[in-house]
Amino acid sequence: MALNLIKLCVGASSIEDLADWQSRVLAGKTGYGKVDKLFHTTRMTPKRGEELLDGGSLYWVMSGTIRVRQKLLDIEQYKDSEGIKRCRLVLDPPLIQTRPAPRRPFQGWRYLEAKDAPADLDVSNAGADDMPAEMQAELMELGLL
Repeated sequence: MALNLIKLCVGASSIEDLADWQSRVLAGKTGYGKVDKLFHTTRMTPKRGEELLDGGSLYWVMSGTIRVRQKLLDIEQYKDSEGIKRCRLVLDPPLIQTRPAPRRPFQGWRYLEAKDAPADLDVSNAGADDMPAEMQAELMELGLL
């Protein structure tokens, strides 16, 4: 079973915000310069990297709810311009919507076992992607979506 990470998505309140931000980063329109791969920088490097790279994902928490995940492609350690060790979580660009799952605030990232990870959202539900996230969550709770 794959091991995953979970992280608060600071600065993006919706899947659309995150997608827009990541598109602008890849296009070099954010002031950070153009990048050839999508990554998220953290201070700490996961010690269980091999397990994470064996099919794991980064699950994003938005407004107190897990909403989306991205596959982890690599974990790179480096030193920033001030000589401080950092870690880049290299991500596969496609955002995969998940069933909404509430999550309390926390700092940094946490490991998320596959058995505890929310299932991917069934995109075969016509029109489900166009619904507001709150409506999707309520319909899922009722078993209608």
